[in-house]
Amino acid sequence: MTTRIARLETFATEFVCFVRLTADSGEVGWGQTSTYNADIAAQVFHRQIAPWALGASTGDIAGLIHLIERREHKFPGSYRARALAGLDTALWDLRGKQEGKAVVELLGGKPGPLRAYASSMRRDITPEAEGERLLRLCAEQGFTAAKFRIGAECGQDVDEWPGRTEAIIPHMAGILGDGIDKLVDANSGFSVARAVQVGRLLEDHGICHYEEPVPYWDLDATRAVTDALNIDVTGGEQDWDMATWRRMILMGAVDVVQPDVMYMGGIARTLEVAALAAHHGLPCTPHAANLSLVTMCTMHLLGAIPNAGKYLELSIEGDDYYPWQRDLFLGTPFAVQAGHVTIPDSPGWGVEVNPAWLEKANYAESALGSFRPSAYGALYHKL
Repeated sequence: MTTRIARLETFATEFVCFVRLTADSGEVGWGQTSTYNADIAAQVFHRQIAPWALGASTGDIAGLIHLIERREHKFPGSYRARALAGLDTALWDLRGKQEGKAVVELLGGKPGPLRAYASSMRRDITPEAEGERLLRLCAEQGFTAAKFRIGAECGQDVDEWPGRTEAIIPHMAGILGDGIDKLVDANSGFSVARAVQVGRLLEDHGICHYEEPVPYWDLDATRAVTDALNIDVTGGEQDWDMATWRRMILMGAVDVVQPDVMYMGGIARTLEVAALAAHHGLPCTPHAANLSLVTMCTMHLLGAIPNAGKYLELSIEGDDYYPWQRDLFLGTPFAVQAGHVTIPDSPGWGVEVNPAWLEKANYAESALGSFRPSAYGALYHKL
């Protein structure tokens, strides 16, 4: 039976926006827009996504996403993609529940264990403290890979504090040892010359992954660093535009692509990036830097694509560092055993949004009958 989208609801805070999609059959799917300024993404969702989605078939997810892109062609950009992610991910959850399958199975993969790396988000930490906590987590939870931060975010060669990069690289290499894969993230912090200098230090200390060494928007600079080094240079987490992705991949700017499911606009568009990368022999290790639905969606994706990277990014930062993560879901969907998380085998995403969290969020809805489908903008009900 073909179902159609009858109702779209958002539950939003500044940091997180969940989407509840109800089909005309009464079946429900849950999704999420991208995190951060999620309250703004919720407004974009109701103004520019919902009018084209309501009444549409739930069967062709990629087709509907591309239709909305065309209908909203005057508003390309990050917020449109962030809002589209809420529709896309809710549709995949709905389809999984309709077919009685986990999303990973819909994508051609299987539920089960997935290797993860312990991903630090902090720069306000000494090398000694970072080394102690990552070593402890690897011992306690069995991680065989870990990532730490170098430079300063978009720092223009100014370190988080003088000498931190040169201090943390050898310290982490020494304390983690040879049995743990070591990754770093520079968050667009360096010039080409400085990035190459740091990259050679990374190579000397056995680091295997060098993320966003230079400003991510300068693909020529990124390629210059990639060409100069043997270490894997990775990037793409910020990018949503398919033309940029094609250029990045075709010019060989990076060795590993890192699309973010939510920044990209959902699973359907991320699959396009992964497929293009696979065609050109590049692995896909997505960006998933917090414990919202983005990490669960990425788990299902990595369990299915043929060019999946070696591991899932799993943030080690808890509710003390990201208070907005607190109580998003029921249960422990990101539990780690022997360095692996588990892709759920239950229908859809396999997670349940916490009703208590939803009750505290700002609510809005768009529903069939409340607007003209050809109009720009649904009737936006703020309750």
